[in-house]
Amino acid sequence: MVFNRLDWFWLGRAIARPLRRFIPFMGVVMFVAIAVLGSRQPAAASEARLHSELEFGPPPEIVLPPYEQFTLANGMAVYLIEDRELPLISGQALVRTGSRWEDPSLTGLAAVTGAALRSGGTERHPAAELDQLLEDRAAAIESSIDLSSGSVSFSALSEDTDFILDLFAEVLQTPAFAPDKIAFERQQLRGAIARRNDNPGAIASREFDKLIYGDQSPYAATIEYDTLSRIDRAAVVEFYRRYFVPSNLILGISGDFDTATLRRAIEQRFGSWTEIAPPPPPIPTATPSDREGQLFIIDRPQLTQSSVLMGHLGGQVSDPDYAQLSVANGILNGFGGRLFNELRSSQGLAYSVYGYWSPEFDYPGRVIAGGQTRSDGTVPFIEGLRREFQRLRDEPVSAEELAYAQDSTLNSFIFRFADPSQTLSRLMTYAYYGYPEDFIFRYQEAVKATTIADVQRVAQAHLHPDRLTTLVVGNRSAIAPPLETIGKPIRAIDVTIPPDPSA
Repeated sequence: MVFNRLDWFWLGRAIARPLRRFIPFMGVVMFVAIAVLGSRQPAAASEARLHSELEFGPPPEIVLPPYEQFTLANGMAVYLIEDRELPLISGQALVRTGSRWEDPSLTGLAAVTGAALRSGGTERHPAAELDQLLEDRAAAIESSIDLSSGSVSFSALSEDTDFILDLFAEVLQTPAFAPDKIAFERQQLRGAIARRNDNPGAIASREFDKLIYGDQSPYAATIEYDTLSRIDRAAVVEFYRRYFVPSNLILGISGDFDTATLRRAIEQRFGSWTEIAPPPPPIPTATPSDREGQLFIIDRPQLTQSSVLMGHLGGQVSDPDYAQLSVANGILNGFGGRLFNELRSSQGLAYSVYGYWSPEFDYPGRVIAGGQTRSDGTVPFIEGLRREFQRLRDEPVSAEELAYAQDSTLNSFIFRFADPSQTLSRLMTYAYYGYPEDFIFRYQEAVKATTIADVQRVAQAHLHPDRLTTLVVGNRSAIAPPLETIGKPIRAIDVTIPPDPSA
């Protein structure tokens, strides 16, 4: 008897389903394991070939699957994409909120609110009961708030669609914010503060944002013990009520469902949600800090290698040069890029190396380069990064480099649309930040049309080696030649963690 993928799925489901009452997640575990094993096909014997002999066709075109988009009377936008491949359903609500709108004296409030929204239970189902209900069905609901958005997501078997939609609607509309769960989330963040200087890379990333955006910028805010100590349930509820209203939400659902039936189910559960809040405040601005072009060190005498970050303020995805800069990124970055080939492979200066123009959707991102190197390679590594940025500005790239960068850029972009759920996520992201629905197609065509002259032009316009702020986390006494040979004043950064006032 020969089994195809669907046969394997139903066999796994038949085995796992009777056990689900006793081992809640066994259904999912068995399904994943059997589906993966069942989908594996014996490899056909073939003669080994050199990579240079392999031929690849053009990348497949991105085709948006059929989807339905509508807006409820209360202002909540909805996207639905049917995907009948497996009997599953998943969804996400994007919420127009973010930590960038926190009161600076309450830094951490968005993180606590985002976590406690789900972990704190609902008015109808306390936290433990909600956990058990989801566990019994091998379903999940998660919530979080990051810098520029909030997210509440769910996943379940499609036969449990009504069940998961009921609980999902409760979490969004009537969270209980149990005080003990808020206290737990605060304690988790306290633990993160206590450990935040354990990892050199994490130190470098945190402090680098402060250098690029400024200490007081919401794009570089750091949670401290004293800001956590001011966060109570009243603050959490107020933050939730300000942003979690229908007109601030975009709901997207993909999976095994009938669109007309699901639309009615959504209207039943969310149509009467009529809370109204003032529009979100303006998006905080991001401007170059007064530390641009300077050299900084965080001395960690116990380290045998240095973590290096260099960069300056960048731009946004909406920049007219976005596609051409993506191609420039492909020339600098990645396994076939100049930085890897030159600094890691040829000179052996780096354990890891990267460099690229990194935009954000609605505020300026960063031009960033960096990596890890041995202590005595720190100065040559810094000089090498700056030199490669300058070379991209000064010299036209080769036709081979351009073709490689275009292909890698297009191929990596296609993988973001590998299945309907990824496509849905992208559509929602563009809608959230106000980008046109055909943005992906405009981007693809612009990448294909990029020329050698375009790469040099955008490098000269957007990459500025003389403005690169440099941060080194490492053992200053072991760096040889010393950082002073770079020819800039060295400024030390103190990363001592302020004491916990509640301790």
